[in-house]
Amino acid sequence: MAKESPKDVEMKEADSAATTEQGKKETDLITLEDIKDQVKHIEKAVATKEPRFMLRALRSLLPIRRRLNATIIRKVIGGYFSPTYAPKDVLLSFIEEPMETDGPGTPFRPRSGKALALPVLPELEVYIHLLVVLYLLDLGRNKEAVKCSDLLMDKLQTHNRRSLDQLSAKAYFYHSRAYEMVGKLDKIRSFLHARLRTATLRHNDEGTAQLLNLLLRNYLHYNLYDQADKLVAKSTFPELASNNEWARFLYYIGRIKAIQLEYSEAHKHLVQALRKAPQHTAVGFKQTVNKLAVTVELLLGDIPDRLLFRQPQLRKTLYPYFQLTQAVRAGNLARFNEVLENFGSKFQSEDTYTLIIRLRHNVIKTGVRMINLSYSRISLANVAQKLQLDSPEDAEFIVAKAIRDGVIEATIDHEKGYVQSKENIDIYSTREPMNAFHQRITFCLDVHNSSVKAMRFPPKSYNKDLESAEERREREQQDLELAKEMAEDDDEFP
Repeated sequence: MAKESPKDVEMKEADSAATTEQGKKETDLITLEDIKDQVKHIEKAVATKEPRFMLRALRSLLPIRRRLNATIIRKVIGGYFSPTYAPKDVLLSFIEEPMETDGPGTPFRPRSGKALALPVLPELEVYIHLLVVLYLLDLGRNKEAVKCSDLLMDKLQTHNRRSLDQLSAKAYFYHSRAYEMVGKLDKIRSFLHARLRTATLRHNDEGTAQLLNLLLRNYLHYNLYDQADKLVAKSTFPELASNNEWARFLYYIGRIKAIQLEYSEAHKHLVQALRKAPQHTAVGFKQTVNKLAVTVELLLGDIPDRLLFRQPQLRKTLYPYFQLTQAVRAGNLARFNEVLENFGSKFQSEDTYTLIIRLRHNVIKTGVRMINLSYSRISLANVAQKLQLDSPEDAEFIVAKAIRDGVIEATIDHEKGYVQSKENIDIYSTREPMNAFHQRITFCLDVHNSSVKAMRFPPKSYNKDLESAEERREREQQDLELAKEMAEDDDEFP
């Protein structure tokens, strides 16, 4: 086999570099065309006052964000802003100068001539400013992103337009994200409260929902659960908010209720958050919610379904919680302590460690229940040995508490030092089956009510094309007269 000469290798490398450069230029051209299309949607939303066009532009923000670079940003700013426009230079100061070989060779001229001299729509200005903030965040230039976002907030405060509601909600989210990245989330708390008050007075549902979630995230970031609970109690979350905002809100309430020992309420809200979350995306959100939901379910005394831990998206991230579930299910205190030792740092980083510490009592109660099922009579010394407790006195205290809480049916002989189990009661003679059915029926009714609320109907403008009641009566009268004439014609036919 003949060896390739150095010249051939150099030519192949040059061809490969040229192909890569050409591909990059084509990608930039496609991205610019996509931005142009989204700008048309924004202009259409302003002209027709239809929020669905603005929503379509915001949905395309994520795929466009992944392809942004300095060349594209500079061309968009230069294409839509006139040279005399003051904020143009401010935005360009955040973008580095691109290399000469970067970007498409043809200039980007979406507005030219007289159109370029016309004032820019505030919605379009906010959209381009938001692209710059996203670009800085993706590059890790967080301090510059904070400055750029502060300028965007100042710009939004000067406008009161309903067509800006959805864009401003998105801008608030990334403003909070920029401050979170630099570790100064507490600095914007008063600003968020002021904007929440303004959004509520203006009936800006999308902005109100976003700001409420940002404030809850702010409080929970610093473990201010009491203040977060007061905020939830004194505010009303908008019914017309998007499913994504509802999912976040329900998750935050679930966290608050779990810390406050209201495990049933917490579990209900976490299940609703999972239902509201997107089905095929938002994997990270669903992982976070499932971690908390598994912990709360264990605190309730239930065992999560094994199929949950086998899902491809959750298998790896829920592995520590699977080990925890097995320890709680077996009532094995030694294994529980081992799981805490191995995964304690992970639990702390995921803000579930405080809840998992509370599971120690559940592990002991499960162990007591299993001992009660296995032995009709057992000494307190043996109970202490099986539960790995320090003394029979500790075992006596724990068994007495389990009897009082209704965990087991047994009696303690204090003189002889043993536990005597009672005969197992038929569960169908208790209220447990009815409670289980009630829980399932409530869940089904909640799903039905949520589905009805989530239904979308056409706008009221569709009535314009429909006939009125008077027109309908006239048409029916004409149809009757026509039918009579046709009947008379048939009678006269020889």
